[in-house]
Amino acid sequence: MKAYDVVTIGNYTKDTIVSSAGTRYVDGGGYSYAAHAAHLRNLSIAAVTRLAAEDRRSTDALTAKGIDVHIFESPKSTLMRLEYPTGNVDERILTVASVADPFTPELLAPFDARAFIVNGSARGEATLHVMRSLKDKGGLLCADVQGFVRIVADDGRLKYERWPEQADILALIDILKTDAVEAEFLTGESDIHKAASALAAQGPAEIVLTHRDGLLVLVDGQYFEAGFHPAVLRGRSGRGDTCMGSYVSSRLDAEPAESTVWAAAVTSLKMEQEGPVMCSADDVAALIGRQYRNQE
Repeated sequence: MKAYDVVTIGNYTKDTIVSSAGTRYVDGGGYSYAAHAAHLRNLSIAAVTRLAAEDRRSTDALTAKGIDVHIFESPKSTLMRLEYPTGNVDERILTVASVADPFTPELLAPFDARAFIVNGSARGEATLHVMRSLKDKGGLLCADVQGFVRIVADDGRLKYERWPEQADILALIDILKTDAVEAEFLTGESDIHKAASALAAQGPAEIVLTHRDGLLVLVDGQYFEAGFHPAVLRGRSGRGDTCMGSYVSSRLDAEPAESTVWAAAVTSLKMEQEGPVMCSADDVAALIGRQYRNQE
């Protein structure tokens, strides 16, 4: 068993992104966005994924940074189409043409970490059995709620659906990532502060909630907030995964207030381009100095 600071887990997604700017093809997957973000903290990172053999080269950018990549091949990769019909980046239509095979406890048995981040694209990638096996390892168990509330409908669209194991899974999670839409779906609360509180009451010790303008974190009844400040907005896809990877990696050594600002700054820089964040830690520090000096 090899020990890491952070292990990110999730299927690779071959993304087709359609917006007013045109059609682009991007190597996606929450596991990758989160690993790139966590790497900025100068930690030992592993990225664990499932994909088809033909898509193995999609991990080259991770290995180039010194991130350990562990691939478990699947007959198919997850193929996703993301359409942005308006200028509101939170309004999007997601469809899935194929799905990679799920993870199992046996596949993840060789890994140990201070924090595991489960970044599924849709329900089924990580079952309750998988989550329990990760929890038993003793590190922080962190997860994005989208990997549990999103299902692939008969027409291929991703849609939200409540899941039978909600209470059991939320009780296991230390840090839960959600966006404002998912939070309202789960709690019925449109107010993000009330929604975060309602989610925390179901088990997670910390809530990381992204919305169009920034980031809200709830820890021990205290809220922390920071806005997003991208110079240009070109890369909405992967926003939440980047935020989660940067927040969790920072929380291993920093307090919630500092980690909230760090995550907002990293995510801002990521949103300036398609694909994973490619800035340096110095770039993040410079942005914090310009935009967040009084928030830490």
